[in-house]
Amino acid sequence: MVGGNSKSDISFAGTFASSAFAACFAEICTIPLDTAKVRLQLQKKGIAGDGMALPKYRGMLGTVATIAKEEGLASLWKGIVPGLHRQCIYGGLRIGLYDPIKNLYVGDNFVGDVPLTTKILAGLTTGALAIAVANPTDLVKVRLQAEGKLPAGVPRRYSGALNAYSTIVRQEGVRALWTGIGPNVARNAIINAAELASYDQVKQTILKIPGFTDNVLTHLLSGLGAGFFAVCIGSPVDVVKSRMMGDPTYTSTIDCFVKTLKNDGPLAFYKGFIPNFGRLGSWNVIMFLTLEQAKKFVKSIESS
Repeated sequence: MVGGNSKSDISFAGTFASSAFAACFAEICTIPLDTAKVRLQLQKKGIAGDGMALPKYRGMLGTVATIAKEEGLASLWKGIVPGLHRQCIYGGLRIGLYDPIKNLYVGDNFVGDVPLTTKILAGLTTGALAIAVANPTDLVKVRLQAEGKLPAGVPRRYSGALNAYSTIVRQEGVRALWTGIGPNVARNAIINAAELASYDQVKQTILKIPGFTDNVLTHLLSGLGAGFFAVCIGSPVDVVKSRMMGDPTYTSTIDCFVKTLKNDGPLAFYKGFIPNFGRLGSWNVIMFLTLEQAKKFVKSIESS
């Protein structure tokens, strides 16, 4: 179990199913915040005198309200289908493989607390492996979320998730599904290590405090810690990833990084920090609380 002892109490299939379920549940609860985050990140500075000085989206809740008012409430769940495809594959693999890979790194005869560096290494490994498989789902999710309200008579680029996969392959080739793979692997490996290693470490530390047990309060505090570390570390990579996937004019990760820095300043990399924490903080709390309960449930089934 993440943050538990080094040997898993349940089968890999059980861990994978629990992880995928927990990740999907958290996704459904928090995707409106993610849609708002993508729109805020893709919004570029208006050019002075261009009549575009005022940004359309202002703040997290303001963005949610604007999208709901202009495009309807359902638009906040745009990208939920590829989002769930992504969480089943990515969430299941990155969380499900974390304990086995951590055990592989420390060896079978290891006793005691696993060092933090090993936890970080395991998180980097499973994050990179999982997103290399799940990148197409991420690309489709961002493309669907990035599409705002269209003028009357203008057709949508994609009618839905499956149509988006086939349209991208037809118009841009199969390789296009792995657009942004560089920043995406970097982002997900880093954020995964920040989330899983910090959850593991915070939980391990809390459990050593007298009076704390392996209960919902401990999981809640550990989940918040995991979300905070993930945003602090992953925000710049996240902004570059969203911009590259949403805007094909950037030639490479470095090009996107340099242009963003030059045009919008260094603070642009922490654009949407509050929404990002609102999203990742709540996502982690919901995911880890659900995961711990799901694993208990699977354990009770497997041991009966």
